[in-house]
Amino acid sequence: MIIKNAIFTKTSAKISDCPKPVFPEYAFIGRSNVGKSSLINMLCNNNKLAKTSSTPGKTKIINHFLINDAWYLVDLPGYGYAKTAKTNRIVFEDMITNYITKRESLVCLFVLVDYRLPLQQIDAEFMQWLGEKDIPFCIIFTKADKLTKTELEKNLKNYLLKLSYIFEEEPNYLVSSSKNKKGKEDILKFIGDHLDLFERK
Repeated sequence: MIIKNAIFTKTSAKISDCPKPVFPEYAFIGRSNVGKSSLINMLCNNNKLAKTSSTPGKTKIINHFLINDAWYLVDLPGYGYAKTAKTNRIVFEDMITNYITKRESLVCLFVLVDYRLPLQQIDAEFMQWLGEKDIPFCIIFTKADKLTKTELEKNLKNYLLKLSYIFEEEPNYLVSSSKNKKGKEDILKFIGDHLDLFERK
């Protein structure tokens, strides 16, 4: 798949404010500062599409981007940022939960994790929750450019081993780097291969 155009459509503070569910949606989520905005910009060939920041927790609302006039790329708030006010964290969690469990046009949720780190408890709990709710998801390992080939293989093996204690079947996963565009074709191919799963109303 080639992204020919990516248009910012709308920001929403709750699921009822989201665009009408007439196109398939692929949402991106992850712990704060995992490189989500950078990955979205890389996929869409636009460094200014999703706002990036060195300050964790930049995305606090649901952002919809219409891709090729055919599907939505959705930027969800990050989770697990301790410095966000507790009341706001509760709002974010409810917002994320409602979108993930109730958005009928959601085809797949991409869960971004930092390739340099071992499986974090908050990520493990989140993915386990997705499994319990039967939410289709795919892991995207970010920042792969910061590791050697040996380190990449070692980290992946350890990560998948820990996931095997949670899931009977190995979850889908892809490897990426916003810096050198690694994984771009794989991610877009994954999206293209699953577009037909969406049933238009």
